[in-house]
Amino acid sequence: MIGRILMPLAFTLISLMPAAAASPQEQRGKTFALNNCARCHSIDKVSPSPLKIAPPFRTLHKRYPVEALSEALAEGIQTGHPTMPEFQLDPDQIGDLLAYLKTLE
Repeated sequence: MIGRILMPLAFTLISLMPAAAASPQEQRGKTFALNNCARCHSIDKVSPSPLKIAPPFRTLHKRYPVEALSEALAEGIQTGHPTMPEFQLDPDQIGDLLAYLKTLE
C-alpha cells in the first residue's frame, strides 16, 4: 500500500525537477535552427513541422546517425524538401547544430 502511494509521489517529484540547462553549444545550435530552419521544420520535441513534408528535427536520428549529417551540412544540403534552400555551415555552426539535434533524440 505504501508503495502505491510513494511511487506516484516520486514520479511527480522527478517530473518537477528542472531539466539540465543547455550548454552554450546546444543553445547556439537551437538559435541557428530557430533562425534558419523553424519556418519549415519542427525544431522541438513535440510540435508538428509547419511544412508537412519537412521532417521534424526530433526524428532525424531515426533516419541518419546525427554525426553523419556533418558532411552534408559542410558541403551544402541539396536534397531536402523541394522548398529547402541550399546552404553550407561552417565547422562551428555544424558542431552547434549537431549538439542541439542530439538533445532531441
